[in-house]
Amino acid sequence: MRLLKKFVGAALVLGGAAAIAGWLLSAPVRVDAATLAELGPGDAARGKRIFYAGGCTSCHAKPGSQGDAHLRLVGGLELKTPFGSFVPPNISQDTRDGIGAWSVEDLANAMLKGVSPSGEHLYPAFPYASYARMKPADIADLYAFLKTLPAVAGKAPANSLAFPFNVRRGLGLWKLLYLSDQPVVSFPDGTPDPVLTGRYLVEGPGHCGECHTPRDLAGGTSKSQWLAGAAAAEGSGIVPNITSGEGGIADWSEADVANYLETGFTPDFDTVGGAMVDLQRNMAVLTPEDRSAIAAYLKAVPPHPNGYPARKKPAS
Repeated sequence: MRLLKKFVGAALVLGGAAAIAGWLLSAPVRVDAATLAELGPGDAARGKRIFYAGGCTSCHAKPGSQGDAHLRLVGGLELKTPFGSFVPPNISQDTRDGIGAWSVEDLANAMLKGVSPSGEHLYPAFPYASYARMKPADIADLYAFLKTLPAVAGKAPANSLAFPFNVRRGLGLWKLLYLSDQPVVSFPDGTPDPVLTGRYLVEGPGHCGECHTPRDLAGGTSKSQWLAGAAAAEGSGIVPNITSGEGGIADWSEADVANYLETGFTPDFDTVGGAMVDLQRNMAVLTPEDRSAIAAYLKAVPPHPNGYPARKKPAS
């Protein structure tokens, strides 16, 4: 009996210690002072580039918006995933329902660390796992551009998540595994600047890997299959392989990729479809140099076979 009491006591002590350690490790971490000092005053003209490279309208505009209406960033698109339904929020300049009251430091903490102004973890459906690779000055530029956009009243619907995914504190442990400011693909010294610029645009603000890379059971991207394509997070479709591996873009030249980003036409004269329609429209706003840089990077990344299961052919 005495031995059992000792065993139970030790288990309680160890369990309590583990709980305390987990609580401490999962605490939200904000951007440090040195990084905040790099933000600078911000420039709206430069911020427009980051805004369209990031495809902000694709998730934060009201679904189906056309023309100038796509700059009314009221949110509301529902993203159905295995973890539940996420709804991108209002990020317009409305001070009550949007982010009009946010400081540039608030935006930096959200994008680089996934932490809200109130100090809560944000869900990585907001792709800060990619934004963490961004330059602080680019975030300040984006902030300046967002300030030029209209304020739109109205809160987006709340996320719909079941336990344990509705417990935000656990995201701190997820971040320990998946949040990094380091590039995914390493290149040797002397790599041409267009490839490095493309890497920054794709891996950072463009967050292309968030959809084009398979995910593991915890919802993190599988870096060993970077950009190999994946099952769509919502729906039953697939997001294609954009490496030069089997099933990918091996037959596309850099010019083909750049032209696709500008016009929406593939080398065989098919057209962009699905969720990529809005994203391609954003890419068309970028400069030819940026589109060429993205193409150069995509052709330089390691090739991988398709990262999603092959579709079964119907029985004859």
